[in-house]
This record gives sequence, structure tokens and C-alpha cells, in this order.
Amino acid sequence: MAYVGLLYVGAVLFLNGVMLLGKADPKSIGVFNIFVGALQVITPTVLIATALADPVTILSASGIYLFGFTYLYVGIGLLGDFDSSGVGWFSLFVAIMALGYSYANFQLLGDSPFGVIWLYWSFLWLLFFLLLGLKREKLTRYTGWVAAIEGWVTAAIPSFLILTGNWRNPSATALTLAVFGVVVFGALWWGTTHEWSLRGFQRGHRAMPVSR
Repeated sequence: MAYVGLLYVGAVLFLNGVMLLGKADPKSIGVFNIFVGALQVITPTVLIATALADPVTILSASGIYLFGFTYLYVGIGLLGDFDSSGVGWFSLFVAIMALGYSYANFQLLGDSPFGVIWLYWSFLWLLFFLLLGLKREKLTRYTGWVAAIEGWVTAAIPSFLILTGNWRNPSATALTLAVFGVVVFGALWWGTTHEWSLRGFQRGHRAMPVSR
């Protein structure tokens, strides 16, 4: 059941990334955030209620609330046109907790691919904090690209592979994810910050008085 929800987490991350890239209306994306947020609150509640006090199941399910509350918070904020600082500071909490869940997956659950995936999520939610909480607007395009890519790499594709029984070779998968994240997000950082600097230079150049 959790992996079905993860599939739609991929969808909402992709759509939120598209929105940050300026390709979709925020209110329309807000509706889908509420759909997925509700799913990601109901799912762990059912899993925990039926876990029969199994600590591993409860630990795994507890992290899902972090995302469910984020998407509900984002969806309501977009529809109500509220200030984003609350979501931003909650995202800092999520980013820190995601490090703990990464450790738990590596050391307690023996799931190295999801240990890496939780690091991906920690990085993305840190970007949400910087963008929404601290209003670092120059990170908008970078965060949009990271969210859209993570929607596929950390959620949609893994959940589909798990649901179809094709999630294999955990060590190789974890290494591939780690290398992919460093290379792709590093290249994106250079590209988007270079683009921002170039635009700033062009605006400054146009503003300069022309001598005759």
C-alpha cells in the first residue's frame, strides 16, 4: 500500500517542479497536492493501525506523514494564496528528519537504495526551505528541476519497479542513485546559477547609460 502512495508522490513532485518552472497554474497544482496529501496521511494511518505493534512497519510508515502534511500544507496554501514561509520552515524540519530516516534505512532496515533516496528528499526539502522559508528566489528554477527529476527517480520509477517485482540489486541501485544525484544535480546547479548570473549581467548592461 505504501508503494502505491509512493507512485503518486512521484506525480505530485513532478507537477510541483513543473509549477516552479512556470509551466502550470499554481491553483490547479494545489488541488492535486491536496489529493496526494490526503492519500499520504490516510496510508500510514492504516499501515500503523494494522501493524500489530511491529516496530519496523511503524517506523517505515511514520515517515510518510512528513510528505502527506507537506502536500496538504502546499495545496491549501496555493488555493488560499497564503504566504509560503510556514511551508518553508516545516520543510526544514522535514529535511532534518529525512537524515534520520536515511540512517534508519541504512543501519536498521538494511535498505540502502532508500537510504540514498531519503538523502535525495532531505536535499529537496532543504531547497524548499531556502526557497519558501528564506525567499531565495534565485533558487526557483533549480528547485523546480530537482523536484521534477526526483519525482521520477525517487518515487515513480522505484515504486513501479517494486510493484512489478523488478526492484533488484540493492547495492548497485544505491550506488547508481548516489552517482546520478551528484552528477545531475551538480550540473543543474552550475547551469541554473550560470543562467541567473547571465540574466543579471544582461539586465545590468541594458540599464547602463549609453555614451555618445
